[in-house]
Amino acid sequence: MGVNSTGQIKLNSDIPQLRPGDTVRVSFKVKEANRERVQTLLGLVVRVRRGGGGGNFTVRRVTYGVGVEHTFPFLSPFLEGVEVVRHGKVRRAKLYYIRRLSAREARLKERRERIAEKFVEGAGAEEAETERVAAEEAEKVE
Repeated sequence: MGVNSTGQIKLNSDIPQLRPGDTVRVSFKVKEANRERVQTLLGLVVRVRRGGGGGNFTVRRVTYGVGVEHTFPFLSPFLEGVEVVRHGKVRRAKLYYIRRLSAREARLKERRERIAEKFVEGAGAEEAETERVAAEEAEKVE
């Protein structure tokens, strides 16, 4: 009896669509002795693995000159939430080369969403059209 035979896997609704190169803020539960608290980790998504077990993603952060990578399963009950801070522009599915770069070299350009740009451009065109029509009507009145 494998993981795939248990039926449909229910994904965590608190996790947005992640891609390698995204900078994310992950909130997860940490148990220490007899208490439980929520810890946040701000880092770069190095890889995203999807598969029969629900998949996982790896976040990398450099703290005090030491690189720390943490792998989170998508279906983990300890995962509180994931917030995408910015989208990085990358051309690789796995960003393992980031490990050997310095902090300055490891910075990524920001990926701009084309859908949002088209929407903004479309809205600007509509406003310009309404202003043009209003100006023509004003000229006809005079």
